[in-house]
Amino acid sequence: MPALTKDQELSAYREMLLIRRFEEKAGQMYGMGLIGGFCHLYIGQEAVVVGMQMASKAGDQVITGYRDHGHMLATGMSANGVMAELTGRRGGYSRGKGGSMHMFSAEKHFYGGHGIVGAQVSLGTGLAFANRYRGNDNVSLTYFGDGAANQGQVYESFNMAALWKLPVIYIIENNRYAMGTAVNRASAQTDFSRRGLSFNIPGEQVDGMDIRETYAAGLRAMEWCRSGKGPYILEMQTYRYRGHSMSDPAKYRSKDEVQKMRTEHDPIEQVRERLLLEWKISEEELKKIDAGVRDIVAESAEFATNDPEPDPSELWTDILK
Repeated sequence: MPALTKDQELSAYREMLLIRRFEEKAGQMYGMGLIGGFCHLYIGQEAVVVGMQMASKAGDQVITGYRDHGHMLATGMSANGVMAELTGRRGGYSRGKGGSMHMFSAEKHFYGGHGIVGAQVSLGTGLAFANRYRGNDNVSLTYFGDGAANQGQVYESFNMAALWKLPVIYIIENNRYAMGTAVNRASAQTDFSRRGLSFNIPGEQVDGMDIRETYAAGLRAMEWCRSGKGPYILEMQTYRYRGHSMSDPAKYRSKDEVQKMRTEHDPIEQVRERLLLEWKISEEELKKIDAGVRDIVAESAEFATNDPEPDPSELWTDILK
């Protein structure tokens, strides 16, 4: 098992906790009617994006689907801006016009948030093409789920990426149920790390609930891409605790299954245990981290509730002719 330093464990703990608390608050605000439309929470999957960001460097791009709040926070986007976008306020990253599923930050190299299933895979491949064209050593981190893995455009992208040896890591966040159908009922090949074999793209399965595993796998994949060998696939075996979206009662799985995963494999609790037992961090210090995270989230909710809505003139901005 790869080891992390004390500082890495503390940083990972804080980043994952920020995502968890933010998503819990977003769920509450959705229930209160402050967030409209669709809202897909990342609770349970925090170790995937945090581990990958730990392994990346400045300039690497991130693109994902509509379960995107965690990715935004992990890239350093502000909680205030993300939450304000969820509530449709002018201080949001898309000035209140994108909502939960459509946020971008050129500054943080985050390219969405895409509502069309699998669309981000083609776009992420395009980001990698731009890196190759410009001659830099940046890598495109392209996230998609087990459901999107069956989309045709995914394999067209695989073919082009392999043919041109593009620096892209395809990160398949396999949460086992896609929108609500178990993978063994929807996919003939349930080992998603093998999905690129016909294009000579290597892949590996990773315990996506363990930050040490996701970080180590990220480093291996980054080295492969930066050395000019082309694309790489990481199947992150993870688990979302909530339904597909806030409107999903998740009756396709048992409460016992979810509770077992929470109790035995929670990504944050694993790090917390190591901090207490191996690094001798005190409960008091961990409580301070939690309090600091809760303050950030509370401030974001306050900002997103009181920030003005967009001016009607915003209807005419960001329109391409």
